[in-house]
Amino acid sequence: MVSNKISCSFKAAIVGCGSVGASAAYAYVLDGSVTQMALVDIDEGKAAGLRLDLEHASTFTPNMQIDSSDDLSICQGANIVVISAGARQKEGESRLDLCLKNKKIYANIIPQIAKAAPNAILIIVSNPVDVLTYEAIKLSGFPKERVFGTGTVLDSIRLQFHISEQLQIHPSSIYAHVLGEHGDTSFPMFSSANVLGKSLFDFDNFSSEVADKCYEDTKLAAYRVIHDQGYTCYSIATVIREITNSIFEDKKQVFTLSVPLDNYYGNSDVCLSVPCVLGRGGVEQVLKVPLSKQEQDQLKTSCDSLKPFLN
Repeated sequence: MVSNKISCSFKAAIVGCGSVGASAAYAYVLDGSVTQMALVDIDEGKAAGLRLDLEHASTFTPNMQIDSSDDLSICQGANIVVISAGARQKEGESRLDLCLKNKKIYANIIPQIAKAAPNAILIIVSNPVDVLTYEAIKLSGFPKERVFGTGTVLDSIRLQFHISEQLQIHPSSIYAHVLGEHGDTSFPMFSSANVLGKSLFDFDNFSSEVADKCYEDTKLAAYRVIHDQGYTCYSIATVIREITNSIFEDKKQVFTLSVPLDNYYGNSDVCLSVPCVLGRGGVEQVLKVPLSKQEQDQLKTSCDSLKPFLN
């Protein structure tokens, strides 16, 4: 089978080698799209240990050059910089509770990253991702298409999973997405959710009550995983890998990414998740999709909830 992957050098830097950063690095090693990887952590030993552990797998993985440091200058030449650095969400703590801690961290690292890798695409993963995406755009001075957050991509695939269990249809065939804040004011776009054009609500075993339950399970997913495991990492690492491949292969794939809104149903000056076309240059289009009146109201609520945290 002929690969669609572009044959060229592609460097990714991961800033923050905690559970999310380490899992993303492992996903990159297995995938093979990334040919060079820089691992950065305030704890130099942690980054070096991760590098060595990944290098030991090189007999069975695609060829990759891996470097590690506590110095952000190692990001030089990166095509993308994945930023997962920051305080971890604790049990009982909302993503917005992390705001002040992680804004301080971003004020320190983003200017350094921008200086080291002025042509990179910044992928924001740290929470609260919408607030930190807004901060990263300001602090980096980068064009807005080159800075975005992973947003509600994870929420959307969680929703697709819970719906798939109900319908007994593979999640990849279910077109249902979550928009808004990656947090408590997110909302499902059920008005247009479908399986190859057939509305979810036309299936015998799907109803408004089932939809509400699927979304409730989606909203509680992170808190449940954090309660049981202490953190989430593998699913978001998979999201990072998919986003990276869309950039590397210039796929023009659509993701619900956290981006700055410009009169999106009357909402501006805030970052949150809406459908975006992602390619080699970053966010190439922001798609204004049909929303019901209820969904438009939910979008406004989500915007209003975030704005107090942006100053």
